[in-house]
Amino acid sequence: MAGLATSFGSGAMSNSMDDVVENASAIFIIGSNTTEQHPVFGAMIRQAVLRRGVKLVVADPRRIDITEFATLHLRQRPGTDIPLLNGLMYIILEKGWEDREFIDNRTEGFEEFKATIEQYPPDKVSQITGVPVEKLYQAAEILACEKPMAVCWAMGITQHIVGVRNVMDLANLQMLTGNMGIPGGGVNPLRGQNNVQGACDMGGLPNVYPGYQNVTSAEARQKFEAAWGVSLPDQVGMTVTEMIPAAGEGKVKALYILGEDPVTSDPDSAHIRHCLDTCEFIVLQEIFPSETSAFADVLLPGVSFAEKTGTFTNTERRVQMVRQAIDPIGEARPDWQITAGLARRILAAGGRTVQPAPYAGWDYSSTAEILAEAAALTPSYAGISHARLERGERLQWPVPSPDHPGTPILHVGKFTRGKGRFMPIDHIPPAEMPDDEFPMLLSTGRVLYHWHGGTMTRRAQGLLEVYSQALVEINPMDAEHLGLNGNKRVRIRSRRGVIEAQAWVTDRVPPGMVFSNFHFPESSANELTIAALDPVAKIPEYKICAVKVEAV
Repeated sequence: MAGLATSFGSGAMSNSMDDVVENASAIFIIGSNTTEQHPVFGAMIRQAVLRRGVKLVVADPRRIDITEFATLHLRQRPGTDIPLLNGLMYIILEKGWEDREFIDNRTEGFEEFKATIEQYPPDKVSQITGVPVEKLYQAAEILACEKPMAVCWAMGITQHIVGVRNVMDLANLQMLTGNMGIPGGGVNPLRGQNNVQGACDMGGLPNVYPGYQNVTSAEARQKFEAAWGVSLPDQVGMTVTEMIPAAGEGKVKALYILGEDPVTSDPDSAHIRHCLDTCEFIVLQEIFPSETSAFADVLLPGVSFAEKTGTFTNTERRVQMVRQAIDPIGEARPDWQITAGLARRILAAGGRTVQPAPYAGWDYSSTAEILAEAAALTPSYAGISHARLERGERLQWPVPSPDHPGTPILHVGKFTRGKGRFMPIDHIPPAEMPDDEFPMLLSTGRVLYHWHGGTMTRRAQGLLEVYSQALVEINPMDAEHLGLNGNKRVRIRSRRGVIEAQAWVTDRVPPGMVFSNFHFPESSANELTIAALDPVAKIPEYKICAVKVEAV
């Protein structure tokens, strides 16, 4: 990957949230509905605009709420992020606004990258993206000349078949402008769940051990084999978007699902239901019934955040304590206790033993003990402990030793790989585009009042009073063409399924596009979405599919 791809991965913010809002002169938000999906940070950004006059550029096909605070709103067509970014970088190079000192001293691969960028002049980019040429020039000047400039993005960038390429191109932009490794700059992906960063840090990915140590590395594998007293494979495993289809083909016989609702949150829900129905054995560990629980052979009662002690790692790499406030109800137990108990029983049932090793077995007594093991085996967490967190220390990894204060800003002075590498990134169209049979484009996401599959938020009466059903955003021009008014329902059909929902006629979406969410099972957008995957990250293209919209 480009310069931000370090041994710590590309999924965490390089800078802190407070650093961005206190030090950035400009902020570029692309593919993030920040005020609705990251409302605390979104409020901080609004205050930075109002209090310090920060120049805010927002690139999003929809007129989302944060655009009200933007100096400039670029409404690119969905799936044209790479042409947009390349076009902005073309102008930066054309005007001589690039940071030559940073490029010469801290990067490589610039000439090959530049040759690609030269294929994206403003007129061509405007034709592809729909963004007027004059707005391209205005945006390029702000992003290049207002320093430091921070880039923030979310799943509007990653949930495409070119998600990895999109991220690489944003890294290109920040290296081109010299905005890496400085206060108020950086590449800042906003993670979509409260502890998804911590899960990735601890090895919740098929290609790495904790701390992003590659499973294909003999050195890393031997290290963990010696620590755990087991033999480990040298092959990369499957992602969730590969495991569930494999279950539908009989290649995966059992699934252990912990705190996830794939029937609601994965693309092409009908196919997901088929795969789960085909799978021979499913264990679901949850705190509430979900759409997936109907397919489970065994239900294990986990506990909520208020019933357990441990750590969350947030989007800015900051490790924070969670302290048990109430006792678990009934037979519910903390997730780590359930998982450790299952592991011990599997070992006993199979007559298996582990070799003597420093961290062999599953006999943990507390989450402090688990974190101590993680610190011993994970260089980026080496100095993190419950004791330090309980003292109120602010620790953002990497924290390589017990006396290290943490790392609020990554890539200061140099990149982990040495020099940042520019990557030549060309435009690749989405997997499915509108045609005569399905003439409109559907994009999906979440709304402020509900969360993900709605398993918890649809149980909150106050939230339901504000947002009680799925709403489909449709442009007034399309509504008129379809014969709609603000009180009518629409039927939306794709090649994979059909839903009905209430129409919200609004100019938040451009003509030819509708936007829907997946919070309500009876009208979930994922009945329609396509399971086309990014070839590297294996993330689905939730943001674009072709649909037909009709009045009901």
